[in-house]
Amino acid sequence: MMKSFLMLGQSNMAGRGFIHEVEQIYYENIKMLRNGRWQMMVEPINYDRPVAGVGLAASFAVAWINDHPDDTIDLIPCAEGGSSIDEWDVDGPLFKHAISEAKFAMEHSELTGILWHQGESDSYHGNYKGYYPKLLKIIETLRKELDVPTIPVLIGGLGDYLGKAGFGKSAEEYNYINQELESFATTQKHCYFIIAKELTCNPDGIHIDAISQRKFGLRYYEAFSKKEHVFEPLKKEPELIASIHKKEYTNTEKMFIKSMELAFGKITYEDFEKGLKNNM
Repeated sequence: MMKSFLMLGQSNMAGRGFIHEVEQIYYENIKMLRNGRWQMMVEPINYDRPVAGVGLAASFAVAWINDHPDDTIDLIPCAEGGSSIDEWDVDGPLFKHAISEAKFAMEHSELTGILWHQGESDSYHGNYKGYYPKLLKIIETLRKELDVPTIPVLIGGLGDYLGKAGFGKSAEEYNYINQELESFATTQKHCYFIIAKELTCNPDGIHIDAISQRKFGLRYYEAFSKKEHVFEPLKKEPELIASIHKKEYTNTEKMFIKSMELAFGKITYEDFEKGLKNNM
C-alpha cells in the first residue's frame, strides 16, 4: 500500500544539511514526487534551491519503512526556503501548489500525514502575535480541500541556536514562535509538537545541520507513530541513526547507486557494466 506525506514550510523542512556530512539513504520503497513522477528517494528531496540538502523527511521515511516493510512511502515536497507564514496564506501560490501536488499524489496513494516546519522568517518584529490564527486557517483549509479532517499534522519547533549568530541572529523572537507552535499543536486535534532541543546548525546560524536533521526526522516519526508530542530528544539518537544504514541493498538499490555514481563521473561505464552483470 502506498502512503504519502506532504512536506510544508520553509528551508529547514526543505533541508539545508550538507549532504557530504551523513551517509546517504537508498530504499526502493521510499519515493519522492518530482515532475509528476514517483522517483526513488535521493537527497535533496525538496529541491527548492541549488543549496537544498539533507532534510528531516529521509529519516522519517526510513523509520516508517522499518515499521511497515510491505508498504511504500511517498514524499510530496512543497517547502519553500525563506517563506513566511503570510506567504502560506490559502489564497497564495505556495498553498495552491501544495494542494495541487497533494491531490495528484492522492490519485495513487493515501495521504497519511502532513509535516510542517516553519517560523524562522517570522521570528522578529512581533510577527508571532498573529501566528496562531494564520496557521489555523492554513491547516483547516488543507484538511477541508483535501477531505482529510483527521489527518495528523506534525509541527516541529525551532532550534535553540537561533538568535545568536549568522543569519540566525535576526530570529531573536524564535522562543515566542515556539510557544505559538506548541500551543497550536497541543490545543488543536490531531496535531503533534516535536521539540528541536539540542539540535545543532550549519555555520550560517539558521539551518539545521545534516546529523540533526536525521535526529529531527526520527522525532517526527516518534510523534506520528505514537500520536503524542515529543518534548525531549529521543533516547540513544546516535544509535537510532546508525541503525538506518544497517541493511542489505536490494539489486534495484545497488543499480540505482551505480547509475548515480556513473552520472556524477565517479565510475566509468565499464565499471557500471560490471555492476550490472554482478547484480543480474
